[in-house]
Amino acid sequence: MLFEPRSGRLAAWGNALLAGLVSPDEAVSSIVGEDAVHRVEGLPGESGPVGLTLALGRLRALGVGGLRVALPAPGHPLGLSGPPEFNARALEAQEAVVAVGAALGLVPEVTEAGPAPGDLHVSVTWHCLPVREAPPADVPSLGEAERELAEALREATVVLTRLDVAGSGPVAEAALSAYRARAEAGREVLAPGYPPRAVRVLALAQRVDLLVSLAYEHGPGGAVAASEMAARAEALRPVERVARRAMVAAYNAAVEERERG
Repeated sequence: MLFEPRSGRLAAWGNALLAGLVSPDEAVSSIVGEDAVHRVEGLPGESGPVGLTLALGRLRALGVGGLRVALPAPGHPLGLSGPPEFNARALEAQEAVVAVGAALGLVPEVTEAGPAPGDLHVSVTWHCLPVREAPPADVPSLGEAERELAEALREATVVLTRLDVAGSGPVAEAALSAYRARAEAGREVLAPGYPPRAVRVLALAQRVDLLVSLAYEHGPGGAVAASEMAARAEALRPVERVARRAMVAAYNAAVEERERG
């Protein structure tokens, strides 16, 4: 399954709504996806949690003209600009949305309840917090992200094959397929208003992320020595980092284009 962060859906469809390219109902339905409900808590002017439709309208009234994504990880505050409280919440969730035009950010808190893993009721509360108005950390351009992805895939394929990771053959083939595949026919990767290059970069980044997940989940393969397992992690870490950088660049592309033009 291809990785799609909730912050990415909120930013992409929120940007489409703010640009007048989709209706509120279409935006909210796409953001919620298979979850049961999304609500926003701590929004200025509201005394309690509100639904997404009201929240997006309130953000527009507060001067928000776009939404950016942050996908931080330990030691890598990707897309964040502070303050520490917001960064800490975003790092715990491993994702966040940062508003453009108002010093606000949104961090999701996911609650799951149900009798079985396949039958869960998922609710999401977006906590609205103050952010520092400053350039986001370590976000590349789309061109940089695409070049980094191609290079990271070539290097990782060589290393993983040498280490016989997760059967090496299937993993290496998955990497090569990911590198060649630019888009998945019939799948709406991003919301209306995004440039084709952003769609291409996000689709490739999702495949790279899938490759990394498969390599981790299938165990050490033939790499039984501790040194070989460490080498596997060493090979995957920069690839994972590049994939996250590319996802952020793709989700933020609509805002970047509007600011340039």
